[in-house]
Amino acid sequence: MLRHLGPQFPPEQHPELLVGLARPDDAAVYALDDQRALVQTLDFFAPLVDDPYQFGAIAAANAMSDVYAMGGRVLFALNIAAFPDDLPPDVIADVLRGGADKVREAGAVVAGGHTIIDEEPKYGLAVTGEVARDQVRTTGGAQPGDTIILTKEIGTGVLIGANQQGAVSSEHWEAAVAQMMSLNKDAAEVASAPDLAAGVHAIADVTGFGLAGHLQEMAELSDAAIEIDLGAAPALGGLSEAVAAGFGSGGQGRNREYYGARLGIEGARALNPFEETLLYDPQTSGGLLIAAGVIEAPHLIHELRQRGVTATPIARVTESVAGGRLSVRPTEVPRV
Repeated sequence: MLRHLGPQFPPEQHPELLVGLARPDDAAVYALDDQRALVQTLDFFAPLVDDPYQFGAIAAANAMSDVYAMGGRVLFALNIAAFPDDLPPDVIADVLRGGADKVREAGAVVAGGHTIIDEEPKYGLAVTGEVARDQVRTTGGAQPGDTIILTKEIGTGVLIGANQQGAVSSEHWEAAVAQMMSLNKDAAEVASAPDLAAGVHAIADVTGFGLAGHLQEMAELSDAAIEIDLGAAPALGGLSEAVAAGFGSGGQGRNREYYGARLGIEGARALNPFEETLLYDPQTSGGLLIAAGVIEAPHLIHELRQRGVTATPIARVTESVAGGRLSVRPTEVPRV
């Protein structure tokens, strides 16, 4: 669908557009001058949770994550909303309040927005941020020797579906919601710290394409071979039980169909359903994938954990490969 847009905006005619249609990434980046650039993104979706305040907070955190994935900070946001005309005003207010609280937590401001009437509620943000031009971090750029660090746990897609059927304990569900509501602000700030930023070569956030999809994109855009250590991939509490009970998601199936054909599996053992979930489960407001050099990676992990951020090394860049390559190294004993 997008191939019709590219010819209308030739890159040579828009040199100030540093990140746009030419290469896929988390947000657009537009140069203001030699030092500064704007970061722009937009995201919205239908409710994934029953609580309207939590829905608003999760949607806002998810939208702002794309600015953090470019190495930027959030300046302001505009609400994007669709609500049925018979939805009680206090419910709508709670959705907007949840989003506003997250924008305020980001140190930014809600400056307006647009609302339409629709049968199914939808909410999100158009987010504007800024970044120093030498601090822009794209999905491409990972280098041989890099460690790839994940800053949240995996499993929101399956747990959302399982919770809708009452199959998740309150403890595990509350932990999943808390993670989806948490900002990637601290992780982005640590990755942009003066003593670490030079060794941070690429950043992406994990959302609808799952761990395999976003790492596949990083491999392709970096012309790099990336190997996933499946034994290290962190899982949310209750995920293994939900998978064992047969819960999955449509997005997981689509990710498996598309990215599974590109994924190399080392060894002769096939992956089990739980391991496939770790790879293909689509995430809502997922963590950042940060590719850092061999010297900086241990310090980055330490600083992230000092800030209370989950920081798990889950993959490594093994070599340069034209077009990229993604493989997975399962554990000797299958994870369940």
